[in-house]
Amino acid sequence: MSFAQLIGDWHALVVLFVAGVVPNQIWRMLGLWFGGGIDEGSELLVWVRAVATAILAGVIAQIVVEPPGALASVPDVLRYGAVGAGLVAFLLTRRSIFAGVVTGEVFMLAGKWWLG
Repeated sequence: MSFAQLIGDWHALVVLFVAGVVPNQIWRMLGLWFGGGIDEGSELLVWVRAVATAILAGVIAQIVVEPPGALASVPDVLRYGAVGAGLVAFLLTRRSIFAGVVTGEVFMLAGKWWLG
């Protein structure tokens, strides 16, 4: 397989890079520059963190209660069990988000494999 076959149309990759990566990186660098001196314990950042957490919790709840796509074929008990297993792992590992997500994923995949 040649390099051209591997990456496909290089023009599309350039457009994707320019349209997707460059604009995001500009905002990230500006955020680092402006946010470098902000106190992480300030009331504003505590509020922003709380709002972001609430939005994420809402999205996760919506996906669990009304699953889209292939997740709809997973039984309700298995979806709720994966959330519970992830929560338990999160709490047992000193609030490690990574451990909670991996545990929930493994629980879901193992349960789907077991159920067939």
